[in-house]
Amino acid sequence: MSKEKILIVGGAGYIGSYVNHMLQKEGYSTLIFDDFSRGDLKAITPTPFVKGSLQDYQKLCQLFKNNSISTVMHFAAFTDVGESTRLPEKYYQNNVVGSLNLLNAMVRHGVKQLVFSSSAAVFGHPQTPFIDETHPFNPVNPYGQSKLMVERILKDYEEAYELKSCSLRYFNAAGGDPKGELKNYQRQITNLIPLVLKGLKQNNPLVKIYGDHYPTLDGTCVRDYIHLFDLATAHLLAMQHLKKNPGSCHYNLGIGKGYSVKQVLQAIEEVTKKKLKITVAPVRKGDPASLIADANKAQQELRWTPKYRQIETMIKHAWLALDYKEA
Repeated sequence: MSKEKILIVGGAGYIGSYVNHMLQKEGYSTLIFDDFSRGDLKAITPTPFVKGSLQDYQKLCQLFKNNSISTVMHFAAFTDVGESTRLPEKYYQNNVVGSLNLLNAMVRHGVKQLVFSSSAAVFGHPQTPFIDETHPFNPVNPYGQSKLMVERILKDYEEAYELKSCSLRYFNAAGGDPKGELKNYQRQITNLIPLVLKGLKQNNPLVKIYGDHYPTLDGTCVRDYIHLFDLATAHLLAMQHLKKNPGSCHYNLGIGKGYSVKQVLQAIEEVTKKKLKITVAPVRKGDPASLIADANKAQQELRWTPKYRQIETMIKHAWLALDYKEA
């Protein structure tokens, strides 16, 4: 048996690779499990890894058998809202069935702690300006449905098998390694900021705004952006919380401030000193007008305080970190 370690499922992706980076800096031993369909090996070198899919239950069992795993962090979900409405079976198969395989392998091998990468998409259209953990669940796309399904499964698995979990509901992850040490090697970019930055780096300033008649300050969607560093910090605090406290938990993660698409694009122009060419496209199905977090619970119970709150700082760090040749 090898030394006790943290298993990072989907650890070669944008968020998982940075959490791995931070865990190692804090002295933790980590192991990556990833199929590298969307992540990149360069993002995790020299971390030990096992290449595999969550659809392969036997391989998962072998992994737990061969390693002394104390905690699992689960990032291996497909996350493109638009794609989920076109290909719902892809999202339920990977995000729900794959998660079930992982949980069943954990139960079989006595691993009792999981930090789960959830999403604000579990809430759907907001009923209040700021979304806290008591907000009703009403996902409006298969991606959000898949995340909510896993959260409900986790509740049942705690009752039946004493598997404790912490579900972290991200709002919009943004930014990059503040020190520029770890690059963003995403194979498939769908989020607004890296998508626009990639285009600028490749001398393509064209940007589509999906809808400009939402009931917001300027007609474009408003989102709460959370820096990658702050997101990773929350994962470490969640893991430590699970170790010290009984029962499962769940937290909304955001800075409590929204930026519209137009505001983000303006900030990108200011940071990069480049001009964008903006066109308006039809509204995308499943896009709520506004999503802003109330993260007071995480701040109080986890002692989590976001360090990078300004959208310009997130853009600057994303500009520094994105590996454009590989993206």
